[in-house]
Amino acid sequence: MKRLLWLDVAKGLAILVVVYFHFYNTYFEHGSLAPADWSSLPAGLTTFLGLAWIKLSGMGFHAVGAFIIMSGWVLMQSTERRAAAGPVAWGAWYRARLFRLYPMYWVAHVVYLVSPFVARFEKVDGRIVLSLLGLRFINIDMNFFYLNASWWYFSMLIQFYLIFPLLFWGARKLGPSTFLLIACALGFFVRYLMLIPYPQNGMWVLGGFAICRLPEFALGMALGMWDSRSQDRVERFLLGGLGLLTGVVLYPAALQLYHGGFAYTFVDLATGGCCFLVLVGIAGIIARFAIPAKVFALVGAFSYGIYLVHQPYVIWLGLRIREQPIWTFFVITAATLAVMSAWGIILEKATNGFVNKLTAKPPSPPTL
Repeated sequence: MKRLLWLDVAKGLAILVVVYFHFYNTYFEHGSLAPADWSSLPAGLTTFLGLAWIKLSGMGFHAVGAFIIMSGWVLMQSTERRAAAGPVAWGAWYRARLFRLYPMYWVAHVVYLVSPFVARFEKVDGRIVLSLLGLRFINIDMNFFYLNASWWYFSMLIQFYLIFPLLFWGARKLGPSTFLLIACALGFFVRYLMLIPYPQNGMWVLGGFAICRLPEFALGMALGMWDSRSQDRVERFLLGGLGLLTGVVLYPAALQLYHGGFAYTFVDLATGGCCFLVLVGIAGIIARFAIPAKVFALVGAFSYGIYLVHQPYVIWLGLRIREQPIWTFFVITAATLAVMSAWGIILEKATNGFVNKLTAKPPSPPTL
């Protein structure tokens, strides 16, 4: 399918925000020791701008919600294009998706096991079998965050892929608006049940049970459909500044949903949606400049590999620079984002190249 430059740029921004968040969070909060000496902060950093920076840094995990929305968008548009050429061969569809997801996921496991520069808080034991299968929701207390906490996203993603034919059929049958309303109602109902009447481990709501994140995924699917039907109108809103302004204005209200049990039912869609609008709005600005757009789009195109490998590295490094002053942290952060991006890109490109060669059909014999 034809790639949308601005969407790849937005994915690049999102993965950099996630990597930064995990690095920042380790530097300031991980463990029982106090963070780096706050006396090293310049006086101006304790002003409104400094407090805003700390607040915004702490919200970096919202980019995961934006990722879920973008995943729904890309998957819906690519499958619609395939359906336009004829009936979708779902067997081949699943095969292509599994070959896209699992090899890099397994490579991330190998990298974790052999790298000398990753944080290891758990021993390698029998749980690694479920981890390799992606079934981290089985015995969720012990497995969901096993070895690399970021890998929970994979177990959610394969659930969405499993039910995607049903979601695709429903979206095309009902239309994007009705489909989104029904999907949100289902997702919110399940979240409500797991949060209030029958409280469950919060990992289920985070993504252990993918239906709890269906509102974000369905929003992405609906946006992909609207974009296919009225591209100029949708992208004018998202990229022209109005979407960015809407995300900024609504963000404070979305954050209020963290307060109160019932309100929390809606917080992931609200914060993920606002983050999506902000990131896409910024991507629209970056996309106007050729070189930055090319760099961020490259990072976004390989954001999956970066996501799978980054966290153990940034935790390992973050724990070792906790006594460094803030400005040193900024410099190290810039270098870390660059190195993690390059490393993830190299690994994913190599993995995809190997899989493509392995699964390529042999050339047909010449006819006489």
